Amino acid sequence: MLLIGLYALAAGGAVAVAGAGALRLLRDRSILVHVVVLLAITVAAVAAGVAAVAQAMFLSAHDLRVVLVTVSASVAVSLAVGVTFGRRLAASAVWAQEARERERRLEAGRRDLVAWVSHDLRTPLAGLRAMAEALEDGVVRDLATVTEYHRRIRVGTDQLTRLVDDLFELSRINAGALRLAPTNVPLREVVSDALAGVAPLAAGRRITLRAAESGWPRVRAGERELARVVSNLLINAVRYTPEDGTVQVEAGREDGDVWLAVSDTCGGIPDDDLHRVFDVAFRGERARTPESGAGGGLGLAIVRGLVEAHGGRVRVGNTGAGCRFEVRLPAA
Repeated sequence: MLLIGLYALAAGGAVAVAGAGALRLLRDRSILVHVVVLLAITVAAVAAGVAAVAQAMFLSAHDLRVVLVTVSASVAVSLAVGVTFGRRLAASAVWAQEARERERRLEAGRRDLVAWVSHDLRTPLAGLRAMAEALEDGVVRDLATVTEYHRRIRVGTDQLTRLVDDLFELSRINAGALRLAPTNVPLREVVSDALAGVAPLAAGRRITLRAAESGWPRVRAGERELARVVSNLLINAVRYTPEDGTVQVEAGREDGDVWLAVSDTCGGIPDDDLHRVFDVAFRGERARTPESGAGGGLGLAIVRGLVEAHGGRVRVGNTGAGCRFEVRLPAA
């Protein structure tokens, strides 16, 4: 019995050494490959041990074939079970890895958001406090300066209000608390209202707003949320477009979806930043950073959240003179 055990141990050990080398060569392959190879090594070690012992015991050819057929059946069953459950294990491992990566990205996004919001809150609050103290202490007395201080306080308050509204909207999206009431919305009316709202900002920067005369479909969406999407895209385009530039809005219907595109002449977005445009608090390089009061870098993150809540998608790409944001939503 000791001799039989040594034969089996030697044969199985030889297979194990070869299998360890194979696993080392396959270390960069998927989890499923590792599971299958590991099962194959285990079964091969058993088969080698049985074959070595059978040879040492001088079994007849018939008996040896019977043993090998039995071992082969075990190999087939083991590999089938290994492949089936190995796929599940690989999928679970990939899902867990993606979940960890997503959690890391969300945590990094939260840190960036806190940093950006702290900066965007601290700056206007310091100005508001200084002007309020100047008015309270009577440092400023002439009517023109007092009126200007009041105007600046109102503008700063409006800026903070928009920032708080963006934070509230983003928190609803991330918390899954957004409740949509989809209806058949005429896209032309939504775009028209958004253009009217952004017209004063565009006029101050001498930016031309253009919209297609026809071809405006109806879309299945929440009207308030869709208006927020269009408005955020237009405001983003106007703020990043240099003076005397152009912002173009167009829409259409394709493959059962409605698409809305906002194009500008901002000069384009660096390729390394294209995949980060919709991240929370991302504002791009210094050359594309808008003027003060441009918001907390939440507008495009809100756009993506609202579009995905409708079952749609949004993307951005560079054109000849600028970039083009395209939103696709289910048609009415």
